[in-house]
Amino acid sequence: MSAACRKTTSVVNSRVMRKIKLSALMGAALFAFAGCNETGDDKQVDGEGSETKIAFASTYAPFPSETTLITNANIILGNGEAIENGSVLMQDGKIVSVGDVGDGEYDVTIDAAGRYITPGIIDIHSHLGDYPSPSVNAHNDGNEITGPVTAEVFAEHGVWPQDPGFDEALAGGITTLHILPGSANLFGGRGVTLRNVPSRSVQGMKFPDAPYTLKMACGENPKRVYGQKGGPGSRMGNLAGYRKQWIAAQE
Repeated sequence: MSAACRKTTSVVNSRVMRKIKLSALMGAALFAFAGCNETGDDKQVDGEGSETKIAFASTYAPFPSETTLITNANIILGNGEAIENGSVLMQDGKIVSVGDVGDGEYDVTIDAAGRYITPGIIDIHSHLGDYPSPSVNAHNDGNEITGPVTAEVFAEHGVWPQDPGFDEALAGGITTLHILPGSANLFGGRGVTLRNVPSRSVQGMKFPDAPYTLKMACGENPKRVYGQKGGPGSRMGNLAGYRKQWIAAQE
């Protein structure tokens, strides 16, 4: 999972992030986590052994499940291999056997009748919950367009857990999503990884131990949004803005 997140955007070293001051409006240092080693339900340890308390820690817990066998399925594995007329055995909410499962006692048996089974899809770049579906202004919280640097905001604080789009995504096979702020700003804020499960709160969806990420955007969107607002209005301005903030972080 963390590898998929890294493809989406960079996980920034927390030691650097503790020093960074990206905006006079931030009022506090920016944090992101490069490591996932847990010391408790609400703490993480970075790669250098520094412990940091997690705001709004995950409360996700797997739903109760029965031992389930799916038979007569065409199975496509995560590595691209395929198994014809195979079986999948799930126990305690996890896949424990694929292919020739053998005989046994199962709570539920499902005959796939030649249908296809694939791993759950991980959407590594999503705005679901921050940009609503169907679209309504009241829940449109994907961008904090108050300045080109808003690294202090969290995408999870704009997510509407009851967005109907989550149900539609699940029907399409998407079981996990990495939710990012939009691309209006140079530094848009923190991304969060969510399990696609029904929940009254975002904390109930947060993927345990998944690191935060930092959303950055360069090019058309920042140019479009800030070109008439005093900049940056070009890719040159975008890159100059990055340099300024990362030099401040290093210092």
